Amino acid sequence: MNWAFIAKYLPMYEKAAWLTVKTGTAGIVLSVIIGIICAAILYYRVPILRRLVSIYVEISRNTPLLVQLFFIYYGIPKVTGIKTDAFTCGIVGLAFLGGSYMCETFRSGIEAIEPIQEESAKALGLNKLQIMRYVLLPQALSISFPGFVANVIFLMKETSVFSAISLMDLMFTAKDLIGVFYKTKESLFLLVVFYLIILLPISLLGSFIERRLRHD
Repeated sequence: MNWAFIAKYLPMYEKAAWLTVKTGTAGIVLSVIIGIICAAILYYRVPILRRLVSIYVEISRNTPLLVQLFFIYYGIPKVTGIKTDAFTCGIVGLAFLGGSYMCETFRSGIEAIEPIQEESAKALGLNKLQIMRYVLLPQALSISFPGFVANVIFLMKETSVFSAISLMDLMFTAKDLIGVFYKTKESLFLLVVFYLIILLPISLLGSFIERRLRHD
């Protein structure tokens, strides 16, 4: 192991890790918003929108993120003439994929709530939006929290394919250094270390919160 090489290119990995975290966080936040909206549409069986959401979920969950990124980065500009940079493409692609997974996670959480709670809320005069916001959604988030954390970790790991659209994330940096210097062990070692630095705290924090929620 060439520790001098590792020390020299450590700052490059730090920069790439920060870009990976920014892209992943933005995509995950958008996927949560999409997931909540889509879950509400499916739960309330909104006409037309329900069918569109179902189609979106099936397309998103059954196509690889890499294919989706290629379509957004290369396909859409050819059809519409609207070009996007790699950073924006990564966020949109991750949100498109993550939204479908979050949708199914939140929907299962909402459907696990006893119907009597919604009926009681209606009896108190709450409308559908208020019931979703104050009654169903808080409980659904608690119930579906393990699935939510699993989705977050999954989506953060999926950022590794962003290198295919020339986004200088961790994977792009590792592949670039391997191609230039042939330092495979050192480059992959740094790659693994930085992904652990990003993902391990998420996993540990998620487990801690999950235990607290289960205890409460």
